[in-house]
Amino acid sequence: MDAGKGSLSRARTLRLCLIAAGSMINVAGSDIALFMGIPIYLNSIGTVICAVRYGPAAGMIAGAAGALICGVTTDIYSLYYLPVQIIAGGAAGLIFRKYRPGEGNSLRRIVISAAVIAIPVSLVSAVITAFVFGGVTSSGSSILVQLLHNAAGMGLVASVFTVQFITDFANCLISVWAAFAVQRRMPRGL
Repeated sequence: MDAGKGSLSRARTLRLCLIAAGSMINVAGSDIALFMGIPIYLNSIGTVICAVRYGPAAGMIAGAAGALICGVTTDIYSLYYLPVQIIAGGAAGLIFRKYRPGEGNSLRRIVISAAVIAIPVSLVSAVITAFVFGGVTSSGSSILVQLLHNAAGMGLVASVFTVQFITDFANCLISVWAAFAVQRRMPRGL
């Protein structure tokens, strides 16, 4: 076998392995959040890691695969939010095509990146949560939605979007920070 073909095959195998690992990181994070009842999701860490490393398509595939696996194993709601994972992977991949993480990444850069990813994710999540589920899902954040909607008198869509943005932003902060940390430690040739 030609040395060039061998290295190309190795690179593809490594990419597929990282995408599979990213999907499983999403599943593990999602299950931890679900079983502990915490109001953030932890379901896009692997999505963002893959998007940072290999671009939007890899992030989208890792996110979609993680949502599918969660949906058929532990949390049926994950299937409905599969488009959210695709958007998160695409947004993260596009952002980090231009702004590659590396040494010296500041907290400011992590916060801004997380906010840019969280905006489209929150919009789509809020629409799904409000119109498909009436504001109540398996997430611990549903309690916050009901408090804003019933106790504070906010409209359902406004309540859902407010909570979604806060929780999605926190989720994206964790995901971007983790992706930056992983990226700094990965060998250049991977």
